[in-house]
Amino acid sequence: MLHIKKQSVLSVAAEGANVCRHGKLCWLQVATNSRVYLFDIFLLGSRAFNNGLQMVLEDKRILKVIHDCRWLSDCLSHQYGILLNNVFDTQVADVLQFSVETGGFLPNCISTLQESLIRHLKIAPKHLSFLEVRQKWIQKNPELWFTRPLSPSLLKILALEATYLLPLRLVLLDEMMSDLTTLVDGYLNTYREGSADRLGGMEPTCMELPEELLQLQDFQKQRRERAAKEYRVNAQGLLIRTVLHPKKSVTETAGKEGKLVEFWFLDQGSNRGSNSESA
Repeated sequence: MLHIKKQSVLSVAAEGANVCRHGKLCWLQVATNSRVYLFDIFLLGSRAFNNGLQMVLEDKRILKVIHDCRWLSDCLSHQYGILLNNVFDTQVADVLQFSVETGGFLPNCISTLQESLIRHLKIAPKHLSFLEVRQKWIQKNPELWFTRPLSPSLLKILALEATYLLPLRLVLLDEMMSDLTTLVDGYLNTYREGSADRLGGMEPTCMELPEELLQLQDFQKQRRERAAKEYRVNAQGLLIRTVLHPKKSVTETAGKEGKLVEFWFLDQGSNRGSNSESA
């Protein structure tokens, strides 16, 4: 736990049966830039949160990156008395980024983790086949996450689910901040690339909105016009988003994208660490 407590940003994922106040949380995955910790909540129960994990989840100084925090927040609050704090939700960020990209429109649906990784991290669908494999196995066996011991392939899927959230957050932040970057670049060049005659007529104390910032209106107008051509609109005025599906068979080996960080499996009284590397 010491390594986790030292982090300023973590990613968190969860698996179980209908994870909410009425369901069962089986696994909680916590990832840093170098490690993934798999907490066996099914075996440990509330004891899993007694050695600092609850403090981390509630700590307002530690940012938790989660994809769709609603159900996990409900489960932790009502079953364990834990109030999640300081969350960056990648599903919410995806909708906000869509609104920026389209000049203020909203999409008709939210994105799955798989769609977000394809759309924003530009990961080839074949490298995300582990998410399709996961879904197929759950459909065949709804109580999959209650199985003990859990197979190495399933442990790897748990680790990968949390691992991708940290880079996804960074890309989403860059995309959402792109207008700010463009406007600031314009600000930097406003005077230094202007003529001396122009500067002579300027009042440093003028508080009127400068033309460099008025560009934002043009950006938004152009994006709305482009979005109106590229998307269909439903009855609620929401843009109908293209659903992204993997093109490769789900029988491919899961997680072929780069190197998987070290992960630690924590169950009743044992800490087993193993290095796992993608092919």
